[in-house]
Amino acid sequence: MWWENKIMRTVRVRNAQKPGIIGNLLKAIGDAGGFVGEITTVRFLTDHVDRDIVLFAKNETQMESLLEIARNVPGVVLLEVRDEVLEMHQGGKIAIRSRYKIETLRDLRRVYTPGVASVCLKIKEDHALARRFTAIKHLVAIVTDGSAILGLGDIGPLAGMPVMEGKASLMETFVGLSGMPILLDTKDTQQIIDTVTHIAPTFGAIQLEDISAPRCFEIEDELIRRLDIPVMHDDQHGTGVVVMATLINASKMAGKDLNQSQIGQIGLGAAGLSISKMLMHHTGKPVLGADLSEDAVNRLKKAGGIPSTLKEIMQKADIVIATTGVPGLIKKEMIRPGQIILALSNPVPEIDPKEARAAGAAFAADGTAVNNILGFPGILRGAVDANIPRITTEMYAAAAETIAGLAPKGALVPSPLNRKVHHKVAQAVAKVALDSGLARADLTDYFED
Repeated sequence: MWWENKIMRTVRVRNAQKPGIIGNLLKAIGDAGGFVGEITTVRFLTDHVDRDIVLFAKNETQMESLLEIARNVPGVVLLEVRDEVLEMHQGGKIAIRSRYKIETLRDLRRVYTPGVASVCLKIKEDHALARRFTAIKHLVAIVTDGSAILGLGDIGPLAGMPVMEGKASLMETFVGLSGMPILLDTKDTQQIIDTVTHIAPTFGAIQLEDISAPRCFEIEDELIRRLDIPVMHDDQHGTGVVVMATLINASKMAGKDLNQSQIGQIGLGAAGLSISKMLMHHTGKPVLGADLSEDAVNRLKKAGGIPSTLKEIMQKADIVIATTGVPGLIKKEMIRPGQIILALSNPVPEIDPKEARAAGAAFAADGTAVNNILGFPGILRGAVDANIPRITTEMYAAAAETIAGLAPKGALVPSPLNRKVHHKVAQAVAKVALDSGLARADLTDYFED
């Protein structure tokens, strides 16, 4: 869509009740390269009209220019400028609420003392009852040290809190899990492992989020070894699942056999390595991998991949996936006719999909089309519902295949707003858990729609 990746503001303007004034404002904005969205009349009086106008600009500099223009159009007064994203974040996006109203002494005594003591004693005698009589079953820790936040990098845990709240909001909305952000003011690998280990009894699962490579690999591996609940680093596995789902459908659209295609992965950080592992598991073929870090390349080699270079991948690979964070890394001259190109770095991809297609790519997409929101809510829901000790490669693969299978005709992946998708992903994960003997919960009625 034309408004994607643009800056948006809502301005409230008051213009004199005279013909042509609002038209002059809209023309001035258009002449300056701005875009106008929705226009809403707020107040219509005899001598003036108040309107809310949604403006779009390419960047902050252009937006400031548009606002200055609005201030200087004769007959127009700029009353207010609103950033609707910031407004939505006022006071945070999540909250802990009681499931029960407490209006009488009887309510108080049942929810708290003295009634709660009997529940505590039952759990003391049988720890498994905590899943039945507490919120632990649906609580998920969303843990970050703020070292790799979205495309922003190492901005620290506090600045990463809005992202963690966003993840929690999505979990609750789509699958009913209660995500609890945990900000860790340390980048020490051992301290993170120990801290999460100590707080783990509170939660039904642990989601590691935006922790930089290579520390994220050791942290996840050790927590999986230590804990008896699911642990998932979303940047690795959530991304890997959705990329695999995307490629299943992209290959069909481009008339390629995914299992016979040579795949190249440029960038072997958390996402890149996980994508490579998942695709190698799915196809049974090694992935060509390139990264500036020798250690990263060695990790791919250890996992069964083949060390390569950017030049070699662009020359040999039928499918190219890039997760480097380097805008414009892939030049149009590098594209071979018929290639599938997934340039996934946000906010600016390694090559614009339109440019890649114009250069001969059979199919191209960027990170706006490949988003791990399709993966992590359902994966975690299925994992905690099945009460499994760990999430396996087979469960991630089942999630990917389910997402791919639910895409509408002609679409890469289904809409993340479709709650049925998240429900089906949860069922797919739970089914693998049941078939593999890892499920510790009664799933008798779980697969009924």
